[in-house]
Amino acid sequence: MKRILGRIRKACFDYSMIKDGDKIAVGVSGGKDSMVLLYALKLYQQFSTEKFEMCGIAIDPGFDNFDLSEITTFCKEKDIPLNIIKTDIYEIVFNIRKEKNPCALCANLRRGALHNAMEKLGCNVLALGHHRDDVVETFMLSMLYEGRLKTFKPKTYLDRRKIHVIRPMIYLFEQEVKSAHKEYKLPLVESPCPVDKTTKRQEMKDLLKTLYKDIPQSKNNLFQVIKSDKDMELWFKNKNFEEADNEA
Repeated sequence: MKRILGRIRKACFDYSMIKDGDKIAVGVSGGKDSMVLLYALKLYQQFSTEKFEMCGIAIDPGFDNFDLSEITTFCKEKDIPLNIIKTDIYEIVFNIRKEKNPCALCANLRRGALHNAMEKLGCNVLALGHHRDDVVETFMLSMLYEGRLKTFKPKTYLDRRKIHVIRPMIYLFEQEVKSAHKEYKLPLVESPCPVDKTTKRQEMKDLLKTLYKDIPQSKNNLFQVIKSDKDMELWFKNKNFEEADNEA
């Protein structure tokens, strides 16, 4: 956990994620990433120079087998306030709308429920459990499927909601998160979603796994591309060609 906390501390420092007086809500899905973040932030709270409050918010989408009892027990033992928000997201997405590609609508509904719960609880910061591999996967998905160089940011401000969204685990590999989850015997709720592990993101995970095997250095290089604002030689209309004319 020392390594986990060190990386979280660096990310928080590099991107000014947490400030004195913040009330942070951790989005708790029940998966390994959100549980490691929830536990790590509770430990980080004890020595952070910034004094903040924290709680967990779990969105219950309405699946019959979505059981949060172990997480509820864990949060009581660790003195972490946990708020469970019951919704009918499953009914809307799969039965009413019958979405063939349900991920976008589901994500939007979950996000809205999270933000509404934060407003009621007086939270101004939402912490999400995205890690380093998520960053690269999103970057590659955006590039290959949307034709854009884009991924989510370490810290984002949602002006309409007056909420900051932070991702304290962006310097951690997924394998490090898995190891911490196993070592500290944190609870886990398996995803009950019927399309879990059949998405484009899973395809990208598999593609990157092959890429890393064939070109080992690509794992670090892709992340460095995202972090760096230098050595970027792309096409920008007019500007690039004016500079080229001047050089000639």
